[in-house]
Amino acid sequence: MAAEIPPQIDRPRIERAENEGGLAAGVRVLLTLFSYFLLLPPWGFIVLFFAVKIVAEYERGVIFRLGRLEGARGPGLFLILPIIDRMVVMDLRTVTMDVPSQECITRDNVTVKVNAVIYFRITQPEDAVTKVLDHFRATSQISQTTLRSVLGQSMLDDLLSEREAINNKLQKIIDEQTEPWGVKVSVVEVKDVELPQSMQRAMARQAEAERERRAKIINADGELQASERLAEAGRIMSQDPATLQLRLLQTLSEIATEKNSTIVLPVPFGLFEAIQQAAERSAADSDMPRPGRIRVGGTPPGDIAEQMTPSAEGPPESKPPLEPASREGVVS
Repeated sequence: MAAEIPPQIDRPRIERAENEGGLAAGVRVLLTLFSYFLLLPPWGFIVLFFAVKIVAEYERGVIFRLGRLEGARGPGLFLILPIIDRMVVMDLRTVTMDVPSQECITRDNVTVKVNAVIYFRITQPEDAVTKVLDHFRATSQISQTTLRSVLGQSMLDDLLSEREAINNKLQKIIDEQTEPWGVKVSVVEVKDVELPQSMQRAMARQAEAERERRAKIINADGELQASERLAEAGRIMSQDPATLQLRLLQTLSEIATEKNSTIVLPVPFGLFEAIQQAAERSAADSDMPRPGRIRVGGTPPGDIAEQMTPSAEGPPESKPPLEPASREGVVS
């Protein structure tokens, strides 16, 4: 389980004595007079070299006089009392610190390795010197402990998707812990989350299945929309058959823009309709009574059949042909 952050214990602040004893006050006055005496020539120039201090714009000099905190000075040039004063220089710039990789167990019992980066700076140089031994090490340790604690209370999905919320939570907790030290934590970012190989394979299969599901749904939606459009186009074309001819001409124009190819033109639909109408008219005419047929002269069909059919008794008897004057019309 992730380590819990130990609660801070409110310890009574150690106040320095405002009223010193007579001996301590006397020693303090003597040392102050002695330091001023050292500034007098001829050795004063050498001592003055060590008494002049310069701090940069991004630095502050915390002065201790005979062990007592006098405050922070700077930036610029100022003087301190040799032997009596001691100065500690503090950098006020933002520090970037890498939080070492921490092995944590999430709320859903998944072991992960997480590392982060933290940005902080000193806002109170006096507190950073007097209230903590090493503010760098202290900030690093509290960051590691908080990282394990917060990730132990989070789900794996939240760790992967709700990264910003986790970063804000880490920043708030660490800043509250380091505020008494004069350290301001501005940003905490989780850099990398290392998952086990088995978990990575399971997540890959899940993502693949989700992608396939979306692809099938999109494909089905496309088929539905295409069928609706085709049905609507069929209804529009059925109202005006000329649209089929226009569509055919459009297809031919699109084919003509491609490379040379053989085009087989289908029979126009209008021709089929004309043939069908003609067949219907002929069928209607066949149901009506046929008109009389007129045959002028010649031999009736029955006689021709008898003449063409050979007889068993012998060749048919020859009949004299009819004279033109004897031809008569036969009306049936």
